[in-house]
Amino acid sequence: MTEHSKIPMPPAEADARGESLIERAAGHFDLNSYIARPKPLPPEAVDKALVRRRTSSQPAPRPEPEALGAVGTEGPAASVPEASQPAAAPAPVRTEFSGERLPVDREHLREQGLIVPEGAVTTLLEEFRIVKRQLLVQAADLRRQNAGPMAQRILVSSPHPGEGKTYCALNLALSIAAEKESEVLLVDADFAKPSILSALGLPGGPGLMDALMDESIDVAECVLGTDVPGLWVLPAGDTSNNDSEYLASSRTARVLDRLTEGAPNRMVIFDSPPALAASPAAELAKYVGQAVVIVRADMTGQGALEDAISLLGACPNVQLLLNAAQFSPSGRRFGSYYGYKG
Repeated sequence: MTEHSKIPMPPAEADARGESLIERAAGHFDLNSYIARPKPLPPEAVDKALVRRRTSSQPAPRPEPEALGAVGTEGPAASVPEASQPAAAPAPVRTEFSGERLPVDREHLREQGLIVPEGAVTTLLEEFRIVKRQLLVQAADLRRQNAGPMAQRILVSSPHPGEGKTYCALNLALSIAAEKESEVLLVDADFAKPSILSALGLPGGPGLMDALMDESIDVAECVLGTDVPGLWVLPAGDTSNNDSEYLASSRTARVLDRLTEGAPNRMVIFDSPPALAASPAAELAKYVGQAVVIVRADMTGQGALEDAISLLGACPNVQLLLNAAQFSPSGRRFGSYYGYKG
C-alpha cells in the first residue's frame, strides 16, 4: 500500500496565501516567462482610439414621439405623410357662355317646316325625338368607354348639297334642347355657305373659324345665346380659303374641348359642308364620336353615299338618316297619336 504520508504536500505558506493549484504551478515552473510582453500602440492608433471612445460615450438621441408612433411602440397612431398621398385632380372649370340671349324667329321656323319650340306635338317632332334618343344613348355608351369630349359631339353631313343636312341639324338641335337634363350647342361649320343664323333669325358675328385663326380669341365668347331654353349657337365666323388647313391644326382640339369643358351634359352638333363637295367634313370627323349622313330618298345615289361614308371613316360611328321619304313600308305615322280623339 502506498503511504499517504510520503506524498509531498504544498508548502504551508501557499495555503496561507489562498493560491489555487494553477497559480502555484505557474509560480513553480515559471509559466509567465512564455507569455509575450504587450507592445505599445503607435501614437496615431492611440489618437483614433480616443476619438472613437469619445464618440461612443455620447448618449444616443431619443426618437421623436412621431417616430415612435410610426413604428407602433408608443405615441399617436401611424399616419401616411401628406406628401406621399396622391392629390385629387381638380374638377375642370365649367365653360359658361355669357352671350346675350337673342330671340329666335319662331314664325320663320314654321315657314321653313322646322320644329317650333313650345309648339304642338307634330309628326316631325316625334320623328326627331326617336332620332335624338338613339344618338343620346350612343353618346352615353361612348362616355362609358372613356371616349372623352368626342362622346358629346355629333357631325351632320350629306354627300351632296340640297339633301337636307342643315334642315336635319336644326331639328335635331331643337329636339335635344327640349331635354330636361341636357343642353345643345349648334355649330355652323359650313364655312363656305353658312345658313344656321339666317334659319334661326339671328344676327351674324365672330365664330369658330375666327377662334381657329386667332389664338387671342376665346371661342366661348363667340357663342350666341337664344331664348329657347338649352339652345346655344356658334356661328361659322369669317370665311377663309384655308378652312381645311385650320381644322387640321393642333389648335382645333383645344378649341373644341373648350366648348364642353366641365359640362358633361352639353351636346355639340356640327352642321358641316357636304362630304363630297368640301373637305372640312372629313377633317371634323376626326373630332366627333358620331356622324349622321343625311340620305335624301329621291336624290342620293348609292355610289355617292359609299364615297361619303368612306371620307368620314375617321369617325368611329357613322349612321344614316333617310330624309324626304314619302312612303313607309311599315305604315308608321309618327305624331298622329297625340291628336287622336277616342
